[in-house]
Amino acid sequence: MEKIRFAIAGSGGRMGRTLIEAILNAPDAALAAALEMPGSSLLGKDAGELVGAPCGVKVTDDVEAALAQADCLIDFTRPEGTLRHLEICRKHGVHAVIGTTGFSTEQKLAIQDIARDIPIVFAPNMAVGVNAVFKLLDVAARILNEGYDVEVIEAHHRHKVDAPSGTALRMGEVVAAALGRSLEECAVYGREGHTGERPATQIGFATVRGGDIVGDHTVLFAGTGERIEITHKSASRMPYALGSLRAARFMRGRARGLFDMQDVLGLR
Repeated sequence: MEKIRFAIAGSGGRMGRTLIEAILNAPDAALAAALEMPGSSLLGKDAGELVGAPCGVKVTDDVEAALAQADCLIDFTRPEGTLRHLEICRKHGVHAVIGTTGFSTEQKLAIQDIARDIPIVFAPNMAVGVNAVFKLLDVAARILNEGYDVEVIEAHHRHKVDAPSGTALRMGEVVAAALGRSLEECAVYGREGHTGERPATQIGFATVRGGDIVGDHTVLFAGTGERIEITHKSASRMPYALGSLRAARFMRGRARGLFDMQDVLGLR
């Protein structure tokens, strides 16, 4: 089987470098292009040197040329940039794995539209373990559907720009759906001052930002006399990269469609 040729957006960032390392170590993958913003000091450098393994692929800001020689884009950047990249993917028939978070409702609809022409795996978290937790949360919420208060606590590094994290929000969505609630109607994002007694149907979110925390997520089901906690902690970004490669393999032979990691892992 031919290797999947990957283009990496934001190749000089923490996630971009991890993706390059994963691709260079995967026998069925090849790095075709490494993208960076115009003006980046990394432009023209060997992308492999970012992870100590020169590979001959130069970092570029020419998105059009980069995607024209790739089979699949992996993008963990910002919503506006990701959408621009997806339009070019549609033009060239390139598959896409999107780990970017913070999209608006309108932007998510734009992704749905692009997926009518190309296959896209779009998920708030690509790690296989996190997606196993999503499934566990669905089961737990259905069992603990009465007499338990739900709180979502997440922690990330100081550089993360959106809060709560996309993963935390997805956890809340999974629990809310299992409980027959709308997260938009029952979520509360942080508390301060005299808040009054906690409504029974509320789902609370707490956010921590600091240091180099890769990503910790806990969903707490607090009942009378007991607490159930379902937690995932990331020690590195490699699980996100390996999950992204798994998503790309899932799209082989698919012409179009919008998928998430639950589809990739057969958890529907």
